[in-house]
Amino acid sequence: MDAGEKRRGVVTDDERLVARLSWKNLSAYIDNDVRILHDLSGYVEPGRICAIMGPSGSGKSTLLDSLAGRISKNITLTGDIRLNGRSTRVSYGTAAYLAQECDLLGTLTVKETIYYSAKLRLPSSTTTKDMDRIVKSTIEEVGLQDSINTPIGNWHQRGLSGGEKRRVSIAIALLTRPRLLFLDEPTSGLDSASSFHVVSTLRNLAHDGRTVLCSIHQPSSQVFQLFDILCLLSGGKQIYFGDLPGSLTFFKEAGYPCPSLQNPADHYLLCVNSDFDKVQKSLQTILEHRKEEGHAFDEEEAVAHVPQFESVAAVVRSLTHAYSESQNKLEVESHIQEMNKAEGPLLSSSGSEANFFTQVYTLTMRSFTNMNRDFGYYWLRLGMYIVLTLAIGTIFFKAGYSYTAIAARAACVSFVVAFLTFMSVGGFPSFIEDMKVFTMERLNGHYGVAAFVLGNTLSSVPFLLLISLISTVIVYFLVDLHHGAEYFFYFVLSLFSCLLVVESLMMAIASLVPNFLMGIIIGAGIQVSTDSRTIYLILSGATLCSI
Repeated sequence: MDAGEKRRGVVTDDERLVARLSWKNLSAYIDNDVRILHDLSGYVEPGRICAIMGPSGSGKSTLLDSLAGRISKNITLTGDIRLNGRSTRVSYGTAAYLAQECDLLGTLTVKETIYYSAKLRLPSSTTTKDMDRIVKSTIEEVGLQDSINTPIGNWHQRGLSGGEKRRVSIAIALLTRPRLLFLDEPTSGLDSASSFHVVSTLRNLAHDGRTVLCSIHQPSSQVFQLFDILCLLSGGKQIYFGDLPGSLTFFKEAGYPCPSLQNPADHYLLCVNSDFDKVQKSLQTILEHRKEEGHAFDEEEAVAHVPQFESVAAVVRSLTHAYSESQNKLEVESHIQEMNKAEGPLLSSSGSEANFFTQVYTLTMRSFTNMNRDFGYYWLRLGMYIVLTLAIGTIFFKAGYSYTAIAARAACVSFVVAFLTFMSVGGFPSFIEDMKVFTMERLNGHYGVAAFVLGNTLSSVPFLLLISLISTVIVYFLVDLHHGAEYFFYFVLSLFSCLLVVESLMMAIASLVPNFLMGIIIGAGIQVSTDSRTIYLILSGATLCSI
C-alpha cells in the first residue's frame, strides 16, 4: 500500500494491482508509407520512472501515444504491446495521460479544480466526507497544500506558476488511483527549479508503486538523475534502452564518452541530433566567408566553438549498430520475454464511475462558477448590452402610438434583437477555453458530449435571462412599448430564445473551428446571412452532434 493510499484510507483490492508495460519490435507508419518508428523494444515496471528522450522529431510523442493507445487514425502500428503480459488496450482509469498543455479553468482554485474532477469521476455514492479526504490527500501527494486556495490563473487573474499547474494536472490524474502514468514532456516551458519539483513528484509516485513513463526533451543534470530508465531515440531509431548508469558505459564503449563534469543528457542529444550537421556546415561556411573578406578574428577560438564531431548521421548509425550488437539489448529482450510469460492480472476500468445526472449537475455548477468569476464571459458583455440598449432606447424614445410609429417600433425591436445577438460573438474566446478543457477531459474519459452540452447550457441560462431582462426593461420603458405584463415577458422570452440560439451556435462553431479568428469570422458571417428560423434548424442537430 503506497503512502497516498494510506492517507486516503479507502484502499481496494484493485489498488494493490501493479502495471508492467512492455513493447517489442514496435514500428509505426504514416499512411502505410513513411516509417517513423523502427523496431523499438523496451519495458517499464512499477516503482521505476522511464524517460523517453531524444531531439525534436525523434519519435518521443509517437512512441508515448502508441503505448497509451492514443495514436492517430492515419498511423499504422506493428509489433507487440503488452500490459501485465497480456495483449490488451490500455483503458481509461487504468492509465492516465497528461498532455503538454495544462488546460484548466483559470478562475477555479486548486481545491475546486480537483474537487470538481473528483465529483465527475469517482462513484456517485462517495460521501462528502470521503470526497474531501480524497481531495485533500491528493493535494498533499503532489505538494500543493500551501496553494490549496490559490486560483489557477487566467488572462485577468494571476495564479499558479507553470510548475504548480503541471502538478495540479498530475493531481487530477491521480484521483482515480491509476497504476500507469503517461506524461508528454511534463517539463516543457518550465525553468530548471520547476522541472526538478515536477519530476521529483513523479519519482515519488513511481516509488509508491506506480508505473511512470514520460517523454522529455532536454533535462538538466539534476532532473536527469531522477530517472531510473532511459529510452534514447533519434529519427525513430533506438539508440539506447536501459538504466541510467549503463548509458554512460554504453556511450564510452561505443567511442563517444561523456566528458567529465558535463550533463550526460546534453552530451547524448549532441551526439544524436541530426539537425546538428546543418548547423556545423553553416558555422564553417560563415567562418570561411569571414576569412575571405579579411575580417580580424581569432581563428583558433572560432574553430574551438565549432564542434569537431564527424557527421552526426554517421554517429547515429554507429550508435544504432553498437546497441543492436550490445549485451544490453539481449538483456532487454530477455527481460521482456520473462515479463510476457508471467501473465499478471487484467487491469481494466470504464473510466468515470459517476452517473450521468451527477456529471451534469457537477458540470453545471463548475461552469456557472467559471462564468460568474470570469467577467469577460458575461459581465463585460452585460455592460455593453446596457450601453447599447440605452442608445437604442434614447433614439426611439417615446415612439408613440400613431400609425406612423409602427415602423419605428418595428425598427427598434429589430435593432435590439440584431445587435444583442450579434454581440454574442464576444463570448467566443471563452468558448474556446471551455472546449480545450472539454477535449482534454473527454479524451481521459471524465464524461461524454451530452453531459457537457447540458451542463454548459444550463449554467448559461441565468446569465442570458438576466441579460434579456435588463435589456428589455431599458428598451421597453424608454420606447414605451405595448403595456401589459404578458407583452413584457413575451419580449423577454423572445430575446432570451434568440440569445440562447446564438450562444449555442457559437459553441458549436468553437467545437468545429478551434481557431479564434476563423471562429469569429464564421460566426459573424452566419449571423449576418441567416435568419433566426434557419439558425434554429441548424442547431437542432449541430449542438449535440458536431462536438
